[in-house]
Amino acid sequence: MSADEALSPARTPVVVAIDGPAGSGKSSVSKAAAVALGYAFLDTGAAYRALTWLALERGVPPTDAAAIVGLLHDFHYTTEVHGDTTIVRVADGARASVDVTEAIREPRVTAAVSDIARIAEVRIALNEVFRRLIRRTDRPGIVVEGRDITTVVAPDAEVRILLTAAEEVRIARRSAELSPGAASTASQLRERDRRDAQVVDFLTAAPGVTTIDSTELDFGQTVQAVVELVRATTSPH
Repeated sequence: MSADEALSPARTPVVVAIDGPAGSGKSSVSKAAAVALGYAFLDTGAAYRALTWLALERGVPPTDAAAIVGLLHDFHYTTEVHGDTTIVRVADGARASVDVTEAIREPRVTAAVSDIARIAEVRIALNEVFRRLIRRTDRPGIVVEGRDITTVVAPDAEVRILLTAAEEVRIARRSAELSPGAASTASQLRERDRRDAQVVDFLTAAPGVTTIDSTELDFGQTVQAVVELVRATTSPH
């Protein structure tokens, strides 16, 4: 999905906003639900990772708020879904677009992304990028996932979901994804939650937000729960 895609004035896309803590399956479940619904998919967390990657490539400390905000002036972020893969590209200034799909998942990016996500000016700027991408989707709907999506980015979304699971389940799932050792994964996940909790409450559903707890659900069942909720909410009565 490109920021240059135009939205037809004849319709407004259905917006499905999904929040949740680390390891809750937001990205994989949201992507699968989007495919099942025929909707576009927007991974907002990848934008923060892409900006973090750019900062590290430029040698900008993640804690230097002014310098990070300066990077946003020429920061261009796009995503494209190809099968099971979401291709993430970054371009800044006159430089050509770079595929950073794998690079933004590197440990050095994971370790620094929370520092950048805590900068208020960065969140405000990227939230505007997300809203623009939502408006310009050429699909009948779009699934948007990340942190504070249901309350800040798209508080008026037709469907708003808090996807969560018990901490031990989230740790097990993240460990299976990354395979760095359960103890290390648990420490990283708890630290990520602790940092992000200083910016947004992602464990409590806001008024009007439906909680889907996947602790006792497998991946397919979780996707089905999301799809069924969307269809029930958006179908004509």
